[in-house]
Amino acid sequence: MKDTWTQRWDDRYKDEAFAYGEAPNNYLKSQLEKLPAGKILFAAEGEGRNAVFAAQMGWHAHAFDISEEGKKKALQLAEANNVAVDYRIGELSQLGYSEAEFDAVALVYAHFPAEIKSDYHKMLVRYLKPGGVVIFEAFAKQHLEYVTKNPAVGGPKDIESLFSLDEIKADFEDFDFITLEETEIELSEGVYHNGTGFVIRFVAKKALI
Repeated sequence: MKDTWTQRWDDRYKDEAFAYGEAPNNYLKSQLEKLPAGKILFAAEGEGRNAVFAAQMGWHAHAFDISEEGKKKALQLAEANNVAVDYRIGELSQLGYSEAEFDAVALVYAHFPAEIKSDYHKMLVRYLKPGGVVIFEAFAKQHLEYVTKNPAVGGPKDIESLFSLDEIKADFEDFDFITLEETEIELSEGVYHNGTGFVIRFVAKKALI
């Protein structure tokens, strides 16, 4: 029997329409275009829009999630675009990734449950090569005011699942932040991200030692 968290995402992704659209996240797209292609891991990748875009750019795209329905949609999208994505389902610690395996890790609205989000960040750091890059965009704690006023913008409705700059700096303490900001943005991503929101976004490079 599925837990309620997994069931929630399966229910969201089983519809024919792509929950967050088929186009990549704008911030992710802008940052990937600055980097040489390598091996990249997408966390909580859902229906695959970002991983497929990376694969189209020549990256070796890997992704994970807890939703089988999300994986189905992602592989359909990859096939439609004539690319391949290595997509795994399950808990991160059990997915078989290796230390220092990836050149980049992408966390795009990867809102893990509050009790594991920091642990997942620190685990993902281990999978990243020294000098590798993290690309991150997700809702900040101030976003709670925005989603309360306009549920269509999406995002968690509990403050513990949202992010603060202090949390980010603690989870990625051995990183050089190339960019790090909190900012208000306009979202138009599929069915569930529409309107004004408030995010933290950053690009950071893992220390070489």
